[in-house]
Amino acid sequence: MYYFYFKQVIDRLFAFFGLLILMPLLLLLSVLVFFKLGHPVFFTQQRPGFHGKPFFIVKFRSMKNACNSNGEALPDEQRMTPLGSFLRKSSLDELPGLWNVLIGNMSLVGPRPLLMEYLPLYNETQQKRHNVKPGITGWAQVNGRNAISWEDKFKLDVWYVENHSFLLDMKILFLTFYKVIKRSDISQQEHVTMEKFTGNKRND
Repeated sequence: MYYFYFKQVIDRLFAFFGLLILMPLLLLLSVLVFFKLGHPVFFTQQRPGFHGKPFFIVKFRSMKNACNSNGEALPDEQRMTPLGSFLRKSSLDELPGLWNVLIGNMSLVGPRPLLMEYLPLYNETQQKRHNVKPGITGWAQVNGRNAISWEDKFKLDVWYVENHSFLLDMKILFLTFYKVIKRSDISQQEHVTMEKFTGNKRND
């Protein structure tokens, strides 16, 4: 009852008023990204949503489009900029995701939408993370975020799917705010971003 009715209303109301209130900040960040990183200002990428249905996620871009002599993108650590690092550590790069929430592609709280190429790599249990809408933040984000293994992250995602409630969502939003202020668990050790998921060691 909560998930299919009240949660969607709460999500869209929060996203609508959040976009209105944060509009000056969004405009300021757009200008900074444009002059520091160039255009486009927003990073968009197709991700799997509810039941794996593709949608385009929207974020502020945090990396330059730098390529090597073969036209291939340079490693993340070479394309990351001080502004991009700040946006990620402060989670300000996620603010445009409120648009995804407003139009119904995402929720405020849910498993993070990952890459389309991961879909065939999940085992049957991990596939359950798509039984709810993806979120701007989630149970895995407040319990290690990018500092934990893929397997642990998926276990936390599935636990959320099987236990979601209004009180749990409020707890996750509160802990997200705390994590953002603390700026913890942004990336894995020795990596600017999370390493790619390449499949499970075991299929159980």
